[in-house]
Amino acid sequence: MVKIATLNKISPAGLNRFPKNHFEITEQLDEANGILVRSQKMLDMDFSDQLYAIGRAGVGFNNIPIDRCAEEGIVVFNTPGANANGVKELVIGGMLLAIRHILPATDWASSLEDAGDLTVEKQTEKGKSQFKGSDLMGKTIGVVGLGGIGGMVANVCVDLGMTVYGYDPFISTHNAHRLYQEVQLVQNMNDMLPFCDFLTVHLHANADTNGMIDTSVLSALKTGAILLNYSRASIVDFKSVKSALESGKISAYVTDFPTADVLTLPHTIVTPHLGASTDEAEDNCAIMAANELIDYFENGNIVNSVNYPRITLGARRDQTRLSFLTKGIDSPVDTIINALKYSPDDIHINQVNGGTRGDFGYVLISTDSDVSKLPEIEGVIRSRIIH
Repeated sequence: MVKIATLNKISPAGLNRFPKNHFEITEQLDEANGILVRSQKMLDMDFSDQLYAIGRAGVGFNNIPIDRCAEEGIVVFNTPGANANGVKELVIGGMLLAIRHILPATDWASSLEDAGDLTVEKQTEKGKSQFKGSDLMGKTIGVVGLGGIGGMVANVCVDLGMTVYGYDPFISTHNAHRLYQEVQLVQNMNDMLPFCDFLTVHLHANADTNGMIDTSVLSALKTGAILLNYSRASIVDFKSVKSALESGKISAYVTDFPTADVLTLPHTIVTPHLGASTDEAEDNCAIMAANELIDYFENGNIVNSVNYPRITLGARRDQTRLSFLTKGIDSPVDTIINALKYSPDDIHINQVNGGTRGDFGYVLISTDSDVSKLPEIEGVIRSRIIH
């Protein structure tokens, strides 16, 4: 029986995916073979020897120590695209809030009351001009990061009649094919910044992207541009944004990540990390994360891992699978196959797939042999027999 623990509240739509004859939901973290998590920080957690996989019901994974997990043979999954529509719609909402001055206009309208002949209706018509905004149609937006979310934002902005630039030096072939032809890709972010009325950022937070949106980026923007951050707070350098807002270089900062510092900034619209907070997004993320864990435990397949390579052999059916997580092996398939020749079991290999991601590798073998024990192999962090 595979035991799955949960951190945060996980949608029942995901928990109900686990077959009850093979999986059990547990509250005991120390006995869990898999963990489902949303945003709870796991960076300082100790992991038991029983833990094999973590499913992040969301895209960002900066709350999980993925390098340490790789070292311990714990595969970390995320759910790219599962919450993309919810975030995309919130980005469009943020753009409208900023360019149409909706929040101050709403506050002002809510404060009105009849004053003799000066009715609310008359005050409305007299005072509404102070909140005059602009259309999105005809404006130019630059999208930094064209993954599941950024690509959807770029496409919907085309539908809204905007001129759309996109920058992503690491865009996958899959995501590139999903982009509308009208999205103009640039090789250098600076090539699009002077034209942008909006700049929206959709990147994972890591050592390379933290503080990426800094003074050099903001100073190259069109004066009066609106900056949107629906990625992570750390990607945008606070001091640079503060200076750009105070000087008028950017007219507004829209972010989904409140911090004490950000809440002091002028011309800032802050939402409380609502990007994936829709019923549909929470269900989709939970279902996708659950399916990834099920596929790994039952079939040995790794899909959407953030610390190990994507390796699959499809559905297992009646055959046995042999699973090997490696470190520091350049050709893990050759190494594992050669080592199995000396196994006490006569292992007949039907299918094999393997590869590496940085220093870490994965090999998955399908066999119809009766395997009772796997040999110890130098460079193998963890191995499993999947019946």
